[in-house]
Parts: sequence; C-alpha cells; structure tokens
Amino acid sequence: MTNLASNELVVAGWILVLLYSAVILFFVVRGARKTKSMNDYAVGSFTFSPISVGLALAAAMTSAATFIINPGFIAFYGFSAVISFGFVLPVASLISLVFLTKGFRKHGMNVKALTMAQWMGTRYNSKGYALFFAFLSLLLITFIVLIAVGLTKVLAKTLNVAELNILIGIVVFIFGYMMFGGANSMVYTNTVQAIIMLIVAFIMIGSGADNLSAGFTGLFDKLKSIDPKLVQTTNDSSFLFRDYFEIFITQIIIGVAIVCQPHIITKSLLLKTDKDVNRYLVTGIIVQFVFFLVVLTGLWARITFPDLMANGVPLKLDGVISAYVVKKFSWFVGLIVIMGLISAGISTLEGLIQSVSTTVTADIIKPLFGKFIKSGEDSWGKIYVTINKIVIIAIGLVSILLSYDQLVNPKLSVGIFAQNGVYAYFSAAFVPILFGMFIKNIRKTAVIFASATAIIVHFSFYYGKIKVPFSVVTGENPGVAAAMAIISSLIVGSVIYLLTREKNAA
Repeated sequence: MTNLASNELVVAGWILVLLYSAVILFFVVRGARKTKSMNDYAVGSFTFSPISVGLALAAAMTSAATFIINPGFIAFYGFSAVISFGFVLPVASLISLVFLTKGFRKHGMNVKALTMAQWMGTRYNSKGYALFFAFLSLLLITFIVLIAVGLTKVLAKTLNVAELNILIGIVVFIFGYMMFGGANSMVYTNTVQAIIMLIVAFIMIGSGADNLSAGFTGLFDKLKSIDPKLVQTTNDSSFLFRDYFEIFITQIIIGVAIVCQPHIITKSLLLKTDKDVNRYLVTGIIVQFVFFLVVLTGLWARITFPDLMANGVPLKLDGVISAYVVKKFSWFVGLIVIMGLISAGISTLEGLIQSVSTTVTADIIKPLFGKFIKSGEDSWGKIYVTINKIVIIAIGLVSILLSYDQLVNPKLSVGIFAQNGVYAYFSAAFVPILFGMFIKNIRKTAVIFASATAIIVHFSFYYGKIKVPFSVVTGENPGVAAAMAIISSLIVGSVIYLLTREKNAA
C-alpha cells in the first residue's frame, strides 16, 4: 500500500473516525428506542420533515460511486466519461425521479408497502411475483460491495492501515448499528451526512479552480498534453465510452431506470402526507445535482497524477480519488473531505442494508417460513426484528468475502461488478413500476414476462459480450447490457399488454 498520508493526517483521521462514530451511534440509539416492529424499522415511526427526507434521498442516491469510484473513470478516460457520468446520467435520473415518485408513493401508501417486493406483489396481486423480486433484491449486495470497497480505499490511505483490517472494521461497525435503528435513525444520520457531503462537494469541485485559471482552453490543453484521448467526446480505450450510443443512449435509459432501486424510490414512503412530496423532491434534486458534479474532480486528479502513478506505484482506478485527497489538501482540509467521502458511502450503505434486510425478512423468510414461527401482531414486532438482525449479520459476512475479492482482483473497477448486479435488478423492475403507475388494468402476465426477459437479456449480453448491431459497443459494459434488457423488456411487456388488452378491461 502506498502511504501518501502525513503523520498529522493519520492522527487526525483516527480522531475523526472516533468522533464520527460517536455521532452516528447517538442517532442510532435515539432511533432504536422507537423501533419496536418491522414496520418501524422499514418506514419509521417518527414524522420526518420533507427537507430532511429530501436530504436523505440525495445522500442515498449519492454513494461512494459518485464521490470515490466514478471520478476514477473520469481520471482514466477524460471528457467522454464526464459527459456520461456528469451530465447525461444525472439529468435522466432526476427527471425520472420526479415522474416516478408520486405514482409509486400513491400505491405504496394505499397498501402500506414496506418494500419494493411488497409493492410489486400487491400491485399485481401475485405472491409469487413478490417472492421473485425479493430474491432479485439480493443482487443489490453487489452495490454494498462497491461502497465497502470505496470506503476501505479512502480509510486505508488515510489511516495507513491494511485494507482487509479496514474492510472488516467498516462492515462490523455499520452493519452492527443498522441492526437496531432502521429508518428512525437513518433519516437523521442521512441528513447530517448530506450536509457534510454538500460542503465537501464544493471543496472538491473547487479544488481544481487553478486548472481553470486560463479558462476552459487552458484545461483542455493540459489534458491534451497528457493524452489526446482525454479531450475527445468518445474514447476507444475504454469499454464504457466508445461511441455516442454508449455515452448518450445507454446512459439516458440507465438514468431513467436507475431510480427503480428500493433504497431510492421507497424514500417517498417516509413522508406522512402528500403535500410534502414537492418540497421533498425539490430539496433532493438540487442537492443531488451538486453531488453529481463531484465527478469533475477526476479531471483535477489526472492533472495531479498525469501518468497515473503515486510514489512510483501505479494507481488503480478505484484508488485515484483517495490518493488525490491525501496529496492535494492540507491535513485539516483533507480531514473534512475524507469525512464527506465517508458520509457519501455510509449514507447509501445504510439505505441498502435497511432495504435488503427488510426484504429478506418480510418477503422471503416470513412468506416461506412464517408458519413455523409464532404468529400474531406481537411476534411481527419482536421475533421478526430479531430475525432481521440475523439476516443483517449474514449479509455482512457475504459482503466481506465479496469485497475482499474485489480489493484483490477487480475487473478494472469494483464499479463494473456493482453495475452488473444493480443494473440487472432495476432492468427487471422498470417495466412493472412504469406499467403499474400509468396503466390501470393490466394482467400480471405482461410484467412477469417483461421482468424475466430483462434478466435473461441482461446477463446474456454481459457474459456473452454480445455486440449491439448498430454500434461498436458490447454487453461487456453493464450499462449496455442493461439498456438492451430494458428495451427488450419494454417491447415484450407492451406486446403482451396489447394482446391481452380486452381481457384486461374485462
């Protein structure tokens, strides 16, 4: 491990970690006192401010990917990656968030849904379909792995500690406190984290101001002198930004569908009244857009490390921003930035742990094994809360094993590993959510076949590296595989809906 951190930063880093942990535990204890049932764990028992939930939304949508991993892609591949990750994806996802939130919330509140799987099951009156989505949610563990790896990279460089030790510490601490607080503590911790992240976002974006002293032309010339491909709008050296289909069409489709993740779209269920929705969305969208611009830091990092080397050691894509932070900033400012990077990872990680564990407990264990467990309202409050804690421990152990493998043997970046799993999930979820909100009478056959098609097409394109007929791109890019899956799913679902429309009306 390349040690770039000064002794001052290491000491201050340990103090920061301890103080940060203490603040988080304060909110967890406060929330845990009000968590008496699985309902409380999933959607909370407090009345939350729409601004607080909006900040929690922005924090949940922004993960270690946005602050730590994606800027690494920009450092490696330049303007083509900025266009893709910094503008196209954000605009598409934020527009989609507005359109999908209100419809999802309307049905979710009517049936008191706690999870995405329950929403699917009640909307289409199918316990089997709910169970299918519950198992499908296990794919989101790949996203947990991405965040764990990102946090490990940052803290290992800051504290000069072996990555494996940091990884175990992160998982034990965060998974440990998420066994107790749930939504009651998560909204508060996410709000604090979002405020910290907003401050750090401006620091990171502004850290490259000197590169713009000669204007955009000066920045262009600096990057071009390092590698002419960095200033091109496409980059054939990457399997993510090779042509405009990959940069624009793929990312628009992904951006629209990416909102269909449980830790994002179910945030609206935390609001107690419909009149809060607009303030929630405005807050979340404004803050989120600032967060998305943090990827520009990847350009500043490439200028700082033109040959992608630090102390004579090649930088891995996932470690570029960690190296940039400890090299660029004084120990004091670096400490603030590191706190923001930690917040970016933990905020989303909390949401994922809460949503995945709730889904496993409520939508897999309860339907399949509930008859063997004491029934009654009281048992749903106590026994299943205990079962949920065991589920969290199991997810934590799996996450450590998968994260360590990605630290040692990544395929370019842990981002690719996470995209493969997460994109498959929301590819399958997009059509049923879209149809469920905008088509009144629809048979479950249409959405079941649509979801099955999405899964088959996504993994076929990815593992088969199938080429898109009208483009140079292949399914080796998980975004391309997901885009083709979503298009195929939409076609299949629409055809079956049209063929069965008369029966639907009847």
